[in-house]
Order: sequence, then C-alpha cells, then structure tokens
Amino acid sequence: MEPLEANAEVLNFYGWWEFSTCLFAFAALLAIWWHIGRKQGDKGQVWLAFSILCWSASGLLEVYLASNPLEVSWPEGGKSLLSLMNSLFILSALPWFRFLPKPLEALIRSPYWVYLITIPFVLALLPTLRKILMGSEGLIQEFDVYYSLFTLLILGMVLWESFRRRRLKALAILSQVCILITLLAQLYKLSDSRLNLLLFSAFFKSSLIMIFFALALSWVRELSETHLPLVENLKLTLFSNRQGDRIKKEVEVRGLPNRDRVQVSLTPSNYELLSRFIRARTEHPQGWLEIRPKNAPAKDREYDIQEYNEIRRLLINFLDELYGPKAWDKKIHFDPMKSLLFEQSKDRQRLIRLRLSPDSLKIS
Repeated sequence: MEPLEANAEVLNFYGWWEFSTCLFAFAALLAIWWHIGRKQGDKGQVWLAFSILCWSASGLLEVYLASNPLEVSWPEGGKSLLSLMNSLFILSALPWFRFLPKPLEALIRSPYWVYLITIPFVLALLPTLRKILMGSEGLIQEFDVYYSLFTLLILGMVLWESFRRRRLKALAILSQVCILITLLAQLYKLSDSRLNLLLFSAFFKSSLIMIFFALALSWVRELSETHLPLVENLKLTLFSNRQGDRIKKEVEVRGLPNRDRVQVSLTPSNYELLSRFIRARTEHPQGWLEIRPKNAPAKDREYDIQEYNEIRRLLINFLDELYGPKAWDKKIHFDPMKSLLFEQSKDRQRLIRLRLSPDSLKIS
C-alpha cells in the first residue's frame, strides 16, 4: 500500500470516529442537561455540548479530506473555524461553573466576560474566513491555535478548582494531564507531522469528553449531597466516647440524603453549645435560647449564647465534617443548613432554637 493511500485510510477512519463519537457525546451531555440542568436553569452543559458538536462536524471535514486530498484550503479553513467555535463555546460555559478560581472569578462572572471572549474570536475569525475563501497561507491562518491555548489555560484552572472544591483530587489531577496533552496537540498544529497530530487529537478529544462527563456527574453528585431532607426526617444523637486518654465528642446525624448514618466530630465548645440546644428543646415547652445583645453590659446577666459567632462556628464544624474543609459554599451549604437546623423567634430576634422536634433529639 502506498504511503499516500495509507494516510488517506487513517484519515478516513479518524474522521468517522471523530464524527460518531463526538455526536454521541453531544447527545448524551444534552440529555443530562435536559433531565437535570434545564430544571436548574443551568446552560453551562449546553455550551459544553455544542463545543463537542464542533468536533463532530470537524470529523466530517476529515472524511472529505481523505477522499479529496488535493482540496486542502477550504476544508482546513473550515476545521480552523470549528476550532474557534469550540473554544468560544467552552469559554461561554465557564460563568455557569459553580466553583471558579478566586483570581478569575470576578472577571468570569462579570458582564465584560462576553466581550473578552468574543473580541479575540472575531479577530481570529477574519483571517480564518480569508483562508476558506481565498486559500491564504502562513502563520495568520493559525490564529485558532492561539485562541485554543488561551481557552485551555483558563479551562485548566477552572477544572482544577471545580474538582478540588468537590473533594475529587484524582479527577483534578487527571484533568490537568488532559489539558497538558491538549496543549501539545494544539502546538502540533503548527508542525507538519500529520499522523502524530491525529494521534494526539484522538487522545485529547476522548480524554476531554470523559473529563466533561466526570464534571457533569460530579455536579449531579453535588446536587444529591446538597439536597437537604425534610426537618421531620432528621434525627440528632449527641454522645461522647473515650479513646485512651482522650474523650471524643460526636453527634450522630440520621436522615441525610444518600447517607443512612453520619458521625460528626465536634470540638468541646461546639459539643457544649449543641447539648445546650438539645436540652432546651427537650426539657422546656418552647426550647428557646437567648443570644446576648452586642451592647449589653458584661455583668448585666447571664445569657445562653454569648455571641452569634458561636452558632456560626457550630455550623462550620458540621459542614467541615460533612463535606470537608473549604469544600462547601456559603449559599449552597451554609445558609440551607442553618435554615434546616435552627429557627429564630418572630417576636424576639435574639431568641433561637433547634427546628427539629424534641422526639428527634437525644443525648446519650
């Protein structure tokens, strides 16, 4: 078999593989969004799905190139255009990510983000269209590579933060390996090594698709974890165990979604505060505790709770044990957990008690 014919066969096989695999991945991601993300108003998965659809269309151009090797300019220009669109769709998905790197979060969530990603896209689009229509050659035709490099650097940071904050460190590391391979594949576009480029492209596209699915599944997992139960189903049992010279203070939590029974270790001060809440709820008809006013004299009288920060520290202790330190979010985890466990008096703002019924609370 002649080398040219062998290359054509490899290119034809790769093109059909890319078309079918990416088309199926596009449909699968869109299905996940339709069943779950649509109800949450989350369009990030839609943008990621359309970025993969660009690869599927690029596969058809590879098939055309395999059967028409002399017509290079417009199919190659079409692939550059699809690469630009792929990067634009990925960048458009980033504002919908729940966890973003702190240095980039304000920028990505700002209204200027759309201009920041669209202006380079338009600047790269013009020479790409010229390549398609006029067949121009030179470095100017590789603007899609530079736009892709910019996209990959931002995407790598966002993926790391997303998996790290969800306590999925292995996936965080794998995502960076995938980004590194994708960067090498983009740099290979500037060389003439066609077969090596196909090999890198097949590897990074399949890897990135799997990373996108892992991201979607981690999001589904997070939804199940943050779905709080009805207060009637929640039960708390406070107890302490002696382990050698140390007494371990814990609370057993029952009724959390996907967790039959969870033991949360408490600091001595948080254990004492929670036991105060439980005793008040089980021994008194109303079960209210009073928070000391900020401007109250130090020796005015004794209050059940000296400051609101005591309750805040108790909730942080809970969330650190349930989700891991720095792996939870104030709006997604802290505020709903506070509303689930506690309620304040409508008549007197400084009165607070456990929302759970006395039958659901126990000290052993």
